[in-house]
Amino acid sequence: MESYKEVGRSVKRVDAYDKVTGRAMFTDDLCPKPCLVAKILHSTIGNGRVVSIDTDEAKKVPGVVGVFTCFDVPDFAYPVAGHPWYADSAAAKRDIADRRLLDDRVRIYGDNIAAVVAEDNVAAERALRLIHVEYEEYPVVYDARESMKGTEVPVQEGKPDNVVAHTLAVTPKEKLGEMGYESVEDALLDPKYHHFAIKTFTGEQSQAHIEVCVSYCYEEGGKIVCVSSTQIPHICRRIIGQALGIPWGSVRVIKPYIGGGFGTKQDIHFEPLNAWLCHQVGGRCVKLELSREECFWDTSGRQPKNFEVEASVGDDMRLHARSIKGWSNTGGYIHHGHALVLNSVNSFRWLYHTCEDAVRCEAWTIHTNGPHTGAMRAYGVPEGVWTAECLMGDIAHDMGWDGVEFRLKNAIAPGYVDEFSPSNTISYRTDGLRACVERGKEIIDWDNKRREYANQAGPIRHGVGVAFMVYKTAVAPFALETSNAQITLNQDGTFQLQMGATEIGQGADTVFCQMAAEAIGVDTEDIHIVSFQDTDVAPYDPGAYASRQTFVSGTACKDAGTKMRKRILELAERLYPDAQGELDLRNHAIYDGGDNRLCGLADLALEAYYNIHKTDQLSTRGQATVHQNAIATGCTFCDLTVDIPLGQVTIDKIVSIQDDGRLINPKLVEQQIHGGMAQGIGFGLSEELLVDPKSGRVRNATLLDYKIPTMMDVPDLIAENVETQDPMGPYGNKAVGETPIISPAPAIRDAILNATGVKFYEMPMTPQRLFEGFKREGLI
Repeated sequence: MESYKEVGRSVKRVDAYDKVTGRAMFTDDLCPKPCLVAKILHSTIGNGRVVSIDTDEAKKVPGVVGVFTCFDVPDFAYPVAGHPWYADSAAAKRDIADRRLLDDRVRIYGDNIAAVVAEDNVAAERALRLIHVEYEEYPVVYDARESMKGTEVPVQEGKPDNVVAHTLAVTPKEKLGEMGYESVEDALLDPKYHHFAIKTFTGEQSQAHIEVCVSYCYEEGGKIVCVSSTQIPHICRRIIGQALGIPWGSVRVIKPYIGGGFGTKQDIHFEPLNAWLCHQVGGRCVKLELSREECFWDTSGRQPKNFEVEASVGDDMRLHARSIKGWSNTGGYIHHGHALVLNSVNSFRWLYHTCEDAVRCEAWTIHTNGPHTGAMRAYGVPEGVWTAECLMGDIAHDMGWDGVEFRLKNAIAPGYVDEFSPSNTISYRTDGLRACVERGKEIIDWDNKRREYANQAGPIRHGVGVAFMVYKTAVAPFALETSNAQITLNQDGTFQLQMGATEIGQGADTVFCQMAAEAIGVDTEDIHIVSFQDTDVAPYDPGAYASRQTFVSGTACKDAGTKMRKRILELAERLYPDAQGELDLRNHAIYDGGDNRLCGLADLALEAYYNIHKTDQLSTRGQATVHQNAIATGCTFCDLTVDIPLGQVTIDKIVSIQDDGRLINPKLVEQQIHGGMAQGIGFGLSEELLVDPKSGRVRNATLLDYKIPTMMDVPDLIAENVETQDPMGPYGNKAVGETPIISPAPAIRDAILNATGVKFYEMPMTPQRLFEGFKREGLI
C-alpha cells in the first residue's frame, strides 16, 4: 500500500476548538438582531384545495409587516431536491419542479399556504391564529399501493395513477437461456432448489438533527443574500433563482457552520420562500426558523418502503435466483423521487451476487398524501440491505446453516461489475469484506456464542447476529460528479484552502486539509481552511451528500495541491537558477538535488508577494469531474439480550468493521462509524414517524414522542476498519460518511432471530411489534 505522510494521520479536527468552546458561529448566531421574523401557516387538511383566505384581522395585529398567501406568490414551480444540474435540458428535466413558494393545492397535512412577516415571534404567531381559511377537501390516501389504483383527484397533475416512476431490470434472456430457463420466475420455482419468499417494510425515519432548519435573507448590492443551514449552498442559489424567476447570479448564499443535516438539508424547503418574503418587505432582513415540530413533519424524512422478495438456493449454499419488488411512498411531492428506491433494489443486487444468480428487480415510487420524504443517510440503501439480510437470515436459520458462512458463499467479490449501470462504471475493485468478517467474528466470539446460545428457553434469551453491507461512493454515473478547490500561498509560507464542498459536522474540512498538505508536501497544520461557503467567492461544488466529498471534492483538492507544489518549485527554479539538481520541497523548505537548503518556504512566499522585479502570488485551482465509482463494504455483528414478555432488546455488544478504502483520518472514521451505528440502532428499534392514515397528520412530531437513542440506549460501540487502496479514490479512499448506518439494524434482527427463533420483517422492531411477534409464535 502506498505510503503517505499526512494522509492516514489522526490529526485533531480543524474546527474542534471553536466548537467545544462555543466560538463556532452557526446561522442563528450570525443573524442580525433585531430582525423581522417569518412564520408559515400550514394546512389543517391532508388533501384538497384552498378556496379562500381571509387575512384582514391578521394584518391588524401590531407588529405585523405583511401577510402573504398562496394567491400572492409568483407562479414559478421549482425542484426541492438537491440534485446536480445539467447543461443537457433533457437531463435537467429529471429535476422535477413540483413545488411553489405557497400553494393553494394542498397535497399533504401541513402544506404551506400562507406566511406572516412581523417584528417578532409573538406578533407573527398571533397573526397566524387570525387567518381564516376555507378548503375544498378531498379524500386522503396514505397507503402507496392503494394510491396506485388511482384517486378521485391525482396527488400531482399529470400523474393520474399517482405513480412517479416504474423501473424493471432483469437478467438478460441470453444468460437465462444458458441456465436453461425462460424467465427468472422459472429459475425461482425450479424444484431442484429451495424456495423462499418474504415481505418487508421500513418506516419513515427522521434525521432529528440538533440544529433546526433556519435561514435569514436580506438584500445587498442588488442581490438577495441568503444565509442558511444548508448542505448544498451552490444548489441552493440555483433553486432560489428558479423559484423566484430571477437570474441565479442575483442570489448569494452563505453557509456557516451547520448543526447536522443527514439529508434533510440536502433539500431546499424554505430558503426560496424566505428570499421572496425578504424582497416583499423591501430587502429588510427576515429570519425563517422552523420549530422542532415543523422539522419533523415539514421537512424530508426517509421514504417508507414495502418490499416483496424471493430467492431459490441450492444445497451447496449458493443462491440460484432472486427477485425483489419495491414500493416507495414519496408523499405529496417528488423531492428525490425514484432514486431512493432504485438505491434500495440496487443494493439488494450488489450485496449478494454469484455468476449463477438470476435476478429480477422492479420498483415503483408512488405519490400519496403522506408527509415529505427525501434524502436520509445512505439514501435508500439501509432499506434494501434490511430486506436482503432478512432474506439471508431466514434462509440460514431455516436450513440450519451458519449465517456467516452462507453469506460469504454469496457475497460480492472482487471484479464485480454492475451489468445494469451506465457504461459499467460501478465496480468492486478492492475487497476488504472477507477480512472485515473474520475480524468481526473474532471480536464478537461468533462460533462460541452460537454454541452457547443454542436451545434456549425461558423469558430472557441471548442471541448473536450478523449483517453485511454494501454502498457505492458518490452519484456517478447516474448524475454529474464535479468539484473545484482553490489553494493560495500565504506570505508566511502557510496555505489558504477554499472548498466549495461543505463541512456539516462530519470532519470534511479536516481531511481536505490533510489531502492538500499531502499533495503540496507540507504539514496539515500549515493549511488554513475557510470553514464556510459563500457562493460569490467559494469555488463550485454541489455539496455534502452521497459520501461524495472525500472522493470527488478530495480529487479536486489533491489536484489543486499538486499544482501548487509544481508552482512553488517552478518559482524556486526561477529564483535559484544556479541550483544543482532537481529541486524538492520538504521540511517547509526548498532543497536542491542534495541536502542543500536553499530557502525556507516562508522566504519563498515573501519573494512571491514582494519581489521588486516580478511578483508571482501563487494560487491554484483544482478541478475534478469523476465518472467512475467505488464500492465500500463491511459488516456488523451484534450480541444482545431479549426480554420476551416485555418485548425489550438490550444490546450487550455491537461491532462494525468496514472496508472504506484508505483512511484519510482514522479517528474521524471511527467517529463516523460510531454515529452511524447509533442511528442504525435507532432505525432498527425505535425511530419511525407515525402517520394517521385518515388525515395524513404526523402523530409523534416531538423529541419526546419520536424515540431516538440516548446515551442510556447505546452500548459501547466498537468500530474498526480493514484498509484497502482503491484505485479510484484520490488517495485510495472510498465512502465512509453513510456506510455505518446500513447494517446495524439487520444485525440486531438476526440476533433476535438467533435468540428467539422469531422472524421480524417490519422496521423499526419496536416493543409493540416484538411483543406481537412473540405472542404470534406462542412465546407469550
